[in-house]
Amino acid sequence: MSLRQTINGVDFRRLVISAAASVEIHKQHLNELNVFPVPDGDTGTNMSMTINAAVADLRKAEDPTLEKAAAITASALLRGARGNSGVILSLLFRGISKKLKGATVCDGVLWAEALQEGVDAAYKAVMKPAEGTILTVSRLAAAAARKAAQENNHIEFVHAAAIEEAKVALANTTNQNPVLKKAGVVDAGGKGWLFVLEAMMSSLQGEDVVVPEGVQDTQVNAEATFSDFDGEDITFTYCTEFIINRENDKDPEALRAFLDSLGDSLVLVDDDEIIKVHVHTNDPGKALHEAMDYGSFITVKIENMRLQHTEKVMSESEKAPTVAPAEKPLGVVSVCAGDGLADVFMNLGVDGIISGGQTMNPSTQDILEAVNKVPAETVYVLPNNKNIIMAAEQVNELTEKNVVVIPSKTVPQGITAMLSFNPEGTVEENTEALTEALSTVDTMQITYAARDSDFDGHLIHEGDYLAIYGSALFGTSKDIKTMLRSLAEKVNEDGRDYITIYYGEDIQERHAQKAADLFQEVCPNAEVNLLRGGQPVYYYLISAE
Repeated sequence: MSLRQTINGVDFRRLVISAAASVEIHKQHLNELNVFPVPDGDTGTNMSMTINAAVADLRKAEDPTLEKAAAITASALLRGARGNSGVILSLLFRGISKKLKGATVCDGVLWAEALQEGVDAAYKAVMKPAEGTILTVSRLAAAAARKAAQENNHIEFVHAAAIEEAKVALANTTNQNPVLKKAGVVDAGGKGWLFVLEAMMSSLQGEDVVVPEGVQDTQVNAEATFSDFDGEDITFTYCTEFIINRENDKDPEALRAFLDSLGDSLVLVDDDEIIKVHVHTNDPGKALHEAMDYGSFITVKIENMRLQHTEKVMSESEKAPTVAPAEKPLGVVSVCAGDGLADVFMNLGVDGIISGGQTMNPSTQDILEAVNKVPAETVYVLPNNKNIIMAAEQVNELTEKNVVVIPSKTVPQGITAMLSFNPEGTVEENTEALTEALSTVDTMQITYAARDSDFDGHLIHEGDYLAIYGSALFGTSKDIKTMLRSLAEKVNEDGRDYITIYYGEDIQERHAQKAADLFQEVCPNAEVNLLRGGQPVYYYLISAE
């Protein structure tokens, strides 16, 4: 059987759709490669949502040229990019699209150059590229492709060489990252890129990858909307939507009865694979906690309907971005989850809130729409999560507004940055002030372990309380008071003067007050403030300055 020599636009479309199907099929496997056990926006989910953003647009394009198919893919992935892994994936395809511009067919040499162009785009966007990641795997795979193209110009031969090198590079990521080595796993993003390359090869050889029917239902349901409820009067604050992978035989009707007692506008759809829920409630934390008994979450979305911090569902014709005319020089949008935290940001002068954070990484499109609504010439973006920064950084080229991303990795960093914001100052002055403010605050977080893990010397069991100090795991315990006291002792040891405790939606005020009293007891010389954050997943967010 002879090797495939070239591809055209229709072929490229098939390659990408196959790649999207493969990532969808394997997304849970990719999620489970994540070593750090906190509940977060996992690699597999982010990569799947990113690449599947292109599938619908590609299927609508009848007989596209190679340039058109590549451009559609790059544009959709850029706007749909979620999390660092999703952004890097979008950049790889953006580079490929750039190299294929003007081409009607692609041979092995051009394909190797396109893969390299993608790598160049990804590396350019990452401030401090780390080895042992998707960047390494894609770079070495592209280098192998370029070498193979000098030997044989057939695209299938070149692509096969890229895959073989990607396998070797992926296996070596375990040795390049001490955390991966201790856990005995490979890099999740690199594995995702290998799935993409392998699915493309299957398509090149005439065997397109197709999502099995059960998984396909999950994907379709995940993209479903609840527009029927958009016009209802708001009785409950939070529109809560989630999809669960069914992992036991528990009757969903029991979950339906519980949720029905918790709110209104309930829709629960289930089959053998998933349970999809939409409910309006004042306590989404209770809804999510109850749902965990049925399986693991595929997606979670919580929106504050009263504050209208996120857009309602719109038809495709309504999705063209509306750009507010500039009525002032400077504006700010911030990412956060929790109405209390949203109120804090709004009171500090933020123009718009993007609902999201840990477990709910907003896409580049979500951030773009929020930026475009701000009536300012320059808009600052506070991502407040390290996995959202890259998605935010892609917005500037999509809007006529000037976008400046302040690389805040936590909500307390974002709040501290806003305290330094001067609406009368220049862009340069504010950029410097907001960025410098990030280093003046220490962030502590208490959440729960989403899975068993042996991480950084800590033997962790699912459901344990986890304390995070900065970006490092500080400790684990089955007693939340133990975690709070340990953090307070650390803060006192560091001599911090101002402590602010934001308690989450699952914490009652009287319990939060006891936590504040504990900090005051351990840190007698510090000023301790207690505020309701209302954030999901994280029981406490604590800032110390």
